[in-house]
This record gives sequence, C-alpha cells and structure tokens, in this order.
Amino acid sequence: MIVVKDLKRYYGSGETAVKALNGVSFEIKKGEFVAIMGASGSGKTTLLRILALLDDATEGKYTIRGLQVSNLPEAERSYYRLTQVGYVFQDYALINEMSAAENVYVLSMMEGKSKKEAYMVALEALDKVGLKDKPDRVPDELSGGEKQRVAIARAIAKKPDIMFADEPCANLDTRNSQQVLEVFKELNDKYGQTIVMVTHEPWHVNYVDRVITLEDGKIISDEIMSERGENNI
Repeated sequence: MIVVKDLKRYYGSGETAVKALNGVSFEIKKGEFVAIMGASGSGKTTLLRILALLDDATEGKYTIRGLQVSNLPEAERSYYRLTQVGYVFQDYALINEMSAAENVYVLSMMEGKSKKEAYMVALEALDKVGLKDKPDRVPDELSGGEKQRVAIARAIAKKPDIMFADEPCANLDTRNSQQVLEVFKELNDKYGQTIVMVTHEPWHVNYVDRVITLEDGKIISDEIMSERGENNI
C-alpha cells in the first residue's frame, strides 16, 4: 500500500546540512497499525509529515497504491491530502467556537458535501470514537481525551485510505491515552483502518502490529509486534 524508497530530507546545504532523513526505505501493508519511534530529533515527525503530504522530501520516492504521490503537483497533492489521507495532530487542532460535530464536518463540506450530508457523516464518525452523545459540545466542554477523539473522528470521517497520527497522546494522561489508543485499535481491528502513528512511549507498542525505529534519520530496526495485521494485505 505504502512504498518508501531511499527517502531523504535535508535542511540547508553543504557540510552544515541537517539530515533529518537520510535514506529511509520501507513498505506498509493495507490494514497495518505501525508505530514510528525514536529519540527527539530522530526524524519521526519529519517522516510522518512527508507521508501525509504536509512536507516535501529532498530525494527519494513515495507511492500509495502505486501512485507516486511525491511527484504530484501542489494542487493535486492538496486534493489528495483532503480526500484520501487523515491526520491527527498532537494538539488536537480543534476550533474552539465550533461544536464537536462542526469540527468534524467542516472537512466534508470542503469536499462539496451538503451541510446535512456532512453532519450525518460527522455523527457516524463521532459514534465510532465513542462520542455519539456529545456532538454539540464545544472543545472547552470536553476532556483532553475527548478532544483527541474528536480530532480522530475528523480524520476518519472521510474514510481515508490511511490515518497518520503525530504523538496523539502527548498531551494526555495515562487513562486518556489508553482510551485514545483503544479507539485506534478498534478502528484498525474492526474497520481495517491503516494507521501510522508517531510515539515516544514504550508501552504504546502493545497496541500496534509493527514498530519502525529511527535514529539520526535512519531506520535502525523494523520489528513485527503481533500477527494482527497479516490477514489484511
């Protein structure tokens, strides 16, 4: 599903260039739940942003379902990102003046859906993350874990091929982190959602199929954690 070949991301040039990614290659199968781990500065978020088409690689190839997305013109990249990819930010990125449902359906309306249709899509997504009874709550009326679940609902509302999550539990306590990871696990198990998650917490690996570990912009290990994803190739 995802094929990455010799991906590089340099900042600056010459001897002073920062090699955030320095020749990364891997494949991710449909339905896998993959964690990307490593110390601060290892290249985790840089890699995720490139995979989610939020940033450009300096060199290398990146394809999704055979489409070389790394070479798409900016307008096509933006449309692909809007319609095919979900992204969960660690700081939720919710609009405080909007209700949970409105935060979710705003992207559907950007795709051209009517408000009624977008609202129904939002309710379905909120139901999947356990918030079907709180569509009218604004972010200030939600816990940290609930805010993150709204952000997840927004990412899955358009039924994307892949959901990317950048340290989604970074601002949560252990209890809320567990709730969020259980949502991810259910989306992966029940709906076959392909998930790529950046995390730095060792215990999070209990929820994933596979862990890719980076160090200084290179992969130092790629470990299968369970057999949960093998039937979803």
